[in-house]
Amino acid sequence: MTVNAYFIGVDVGTGSVRAALVSDKGKILKVSVKNICTWNPQKDYYEQSSEDIWSSCVACIKEVVSGINLERVKGIGFDATCSLVVLDNNGNPLSVSPTGNNEQNVILWMDHRASEEAEKINKLQHSVLQYVGGKISLEMETPKLLWLKTHLKNECWDKMGLCFDLPDFLTWKATGSESRSLCSLVCKWTYEAHSNGNMGWNRSYFTVVGLEDLLENNSKKIGSQILSPGVSVGNGLSENSAKELGLKPGTPVGTSLIDAHAGGLGLIGCSANGIDSDFHTRLGLICGTSTCHMAVSPTPVFAPGIWGPYFSAMIPGMWLSEGGQSATGKLIDRIIDSHPASAAIKTKLGDLHIQHYLSNLLEELAKKRNVKHIDFLTRNLHVWPDFHGNRSPVADPNLRGAICGLTLTVDEENLALLYLATVQAVSYGTRHILETLTNSGYSNISSILICGGLSKNPLFIQTQADVVNLPVICPEETESVLLGSAILGACAANYFSDIKTAIKSMGGHGKVVWPNMDVVEFHNKKYKVFLRMLEDQLKYREIMNC
Repeated sequence: MTVNAYFIGVDVGTGSVRAALVSDKGKILKVSVKNICTWNPQKDYYEQSSEDIWSSCVACIKEVVSGINLERVKGIGFDATCSLVVLDNNGNPLSVSPTGNNEQNVILWMDHRASEEAEKINKLQHSVLQYVGGKISLEMETPKLLWLKTHLKNECWDKMGLCFDLPDFLTWKATGSESRSLCSLVCKWTYEAHSNGNMGWNRSYFTVVGLEDLLENNSKKIGSQILSPGVSVGNGLSENSAKELGLKPGTPVGTSLIDAHAGGLGLIGCSANGIDSDFHTRLGLICGTSTCHMAVSPTPVFAPGIWGPYFSAMIPGMWLSEGGQSATGKLIDRIIDSHPASAAIKTKLGDLHIQHYLSNLLEELAKKRNVKHIDFLTRNLHVWPDFHGNRSPVADPNLRGAICGLTLTVDEENLALLYLATVQAVSYGTRHILETLTNSGYSNISSILICGGLSKNPLFIQTQADVVNLPVICPEETESVLLGSAILGACAANYFSDIKTAIKSMGGHGKVVWPNMDVVEFHNKKYKVFLRMLEDQLKYREIMNC
């Protein structure tokens, strides 16, 4: 394969940093991975270190560019989780932790400490909340900032010089520019952007919630220069960062994206035979620790419990709606790892992943019980999957997981059934989000695209297709998030005429998994149980609060 240009994509996920060397045709040629540290000092608190994250980025980038002609590296793009990074007036890490350790200066996206602050903000019913599904999430940045001001005013708030969404921190480290991404600010910081060109911080919102001091000095602490995703940041790599990374100074750096949005960018241009390729007909699932659901529309669609609509947050000129499940991959791991049979299974796996082992066991179990499809094995076993609260469409962080149909059996077949019921429940969560989007105005969604860790699980993919009764497209290039970041680098280098051309040119081709019509009606019934489990849990809460 002839490569005319290389682009680097860097993805900072919840547990690791990954960097990829990507060709101008969208082929990932080399990947490097390095784990990052997370602290959990108390319940619902999750913290990281910006210095640890950056040093991991450096190590991964240096590895993927080793041995290549640096003249052919035309651009670099970054994505990361929507975590809050706090720095002092000198740009050094400033603790966000009750421990006072400055190394712990990042509040991770999944940190739920700001529940009271989110409730306070939501009671105000400010107009900006219409762009986050009617309720702000405690995973977003203004509740977390309000928590810092309330609980660590002397230790952190009064010493704060800059605060970034993690993707913007990375471009700052790379270039020295304090610019911010429209994606991060619109999606997680309540920055307002409209199709008529009006955009800016909503002063009345920051005043009423008690964060008006963040708008002082032309909003320097939180951002005054706002750029669209893929726009070149500053003057490219600074001398210092280029030396660190082993790249040429001035190498273009694209304005960043949140990791899920980078996955959406990498997914949405994937072509598949017989499937409509128009952006607004597709729902992208970016599956990892959690799952994000990305849909774009030429006009704004307001859906209850769904974040957005966000103008130009992922694709210029289109409105983005973002649903999500707070725990999916992490939930499946939790179900498996906490089961008594798991330890014995792991001793005999060899190179086989435990989820594939359980999928094989389900096939054997279906034959043994003379069941036509493995789906039917969970007829009397049902899971409500919100072990870490509901992000969409209920938007209730206080919901909790539930399992109906437990027995005293603890063998590996029992684990396999729980695993299957959990995979189905996660898929019903997607259907719940999709139905909310459809009922709110997304009438043209005709396919699902999927990437991330769970996209490597055939059972999960087939279950998604069966539950929503739509074809699922699996890109041949499986690392869509890294591809999305590389597309940002290509855009910064002006390698393509515009970002939409870059998406289609680098998006590649995918395999289609069609729904199995023999099980659609079964899942329709189980989905009714799924919704009833939500009603029941809310009823239990009502009874206990009487």
